[in-house]
Amino acid sequence: MEVQIEPYGAQHLDAVIQLSLRAWTPVFESIQNTMDAEVYRAFYPAGWRISQQKAVEAVCTAEDTHVWVAIDAESPVGFIAVKLHSEDNMGEIYMVAVDPDVQGQGIGSVLIEFALSWMKESGMSVAMVETGGDPGHASARRTYEKAGFGLLPIARYFKKL
Repeated sequence: MEVQIEPYGAQHLDAVIQLSLRAWTPVFESIQNTMDAEVYRAFYPAGWRISQQKAVEAVCTAEDTHVWVAIDAESPVGFIAVKLHSEDNMGEIYMVAVDPDVQGQGIGSVLIEFALSWMKESGMSVAMVETGGDPGHASARRTYEKAGFGLLPIARYFKKL
């Protein structure tokens, strides 16, 4: 598959939201199975899809975020959002998703390599990405490790109040 990377435009929003929700369905199922049930319900009282759709919309329209879309046959098949933290000379891959129908074909890797090159050209000296340690994020972790990212183990604990 030969994808083209192009800057995000408002015309991409609906497709990006839909592919993201489909891509993250197994991830949120894994989170639900891993996280304390009360904490999960507190995080997503109306369901994860509503909050995630709002998060994608916010990222795609934020002035401090740079977003690109992977296009195949004139349709979006993935996207990546990057934030620059100039004070730290660090670029952050803030959000990335690939349509489940084309996952495993290297699109995520192409998006990440594109973003890393863009960060470097923008003067950043470090790149960072965060992901979950649950089983639903295993393929994301493999993709990041394949791109050369090193893991910094962090423990994050939650408790329902």
